[in-house]
Amino acid sequence: MTKLRIGLLLPSSNTTMETDFYGMAPVGVTVHSARMMLKSVTVEGLEEMAGEALRAGALLATAKVDVLIYGCTSGSLIRGVDWERELVSSIEAKTGVPTVSTAGAVVEALKALGLRRVGVATPYTDDINGLERRFLEAQGFEVESIHGLGLVDNQEIAAVPPEKIVELAEEAATGSDGVFVSCTNLPAASLVHELEAKQRLPVVTSNQASMWAGLRVLGLGGFEGHGRLLEGLLGRSP
Repeated sequence: MTKLRIGLLLPSSNTTMETDFYGMAPVGVTVHSARMMLKSVTVEGLEEMAGEALRAGALLATAKVDVLIYGCTSGSLIRGVDWERELVSSIEAKTGVPTVSTAGAVVEALKALGLRRVGVATPYTDDINGLERRFLEAQGFEVESIHGLGLVDNQEIAAVPPEKIVELAEEAATGSDGVFVSCTNLPAASLVHELEAKQRLPVVTSNQASMWAGLRVLGLGGFEGHGRLLEGLLGRSP
């Protein structure tokens, strides 16, 4: 069987996304990563990290990965829609590898689920939440609410307990068509089934959407165990 390889471009302080991807990867898909320096989840820190994307992408390209994922939600939306697209395009041009960002993956995932009014749960501060709201609204979504934890330390984000994530998502669900739980370092992917059962709404998380987008590029089908998004037949990304 031919192995397909997903390459993750990760914040250096992220300790969640790789574990989630190892757990979600279907048979025949392997996950490989390179890291970009991120000490704190602030606008300044995220912008500095983006400056390392081309170097990290070039490193992963030598592993002959089949798709690259810029694995940071806030870090791929801080300067808006055009900036996110340019970031993805520049990585592709440098590496010759099809590339998606987490923010772009989330947008496509919400659209695929037919969602318009979205409740957002994040670990972020108000300034990052404001940028996330603006990004989503620029893509045509109505952000009914956005609830954050005010965290900037990525290790604190990774340590948020499951019950707190569930509580945050429940708060965000009010009045929405579906819930987006943001941040690739927030350990939310394993909670998708529980959240969807409780809210009776589709739930998208950053890592789940990123895996979905990567599998679409690879032209693979859906599989059970990680929420409605990944259960459908994915098809190849246009």
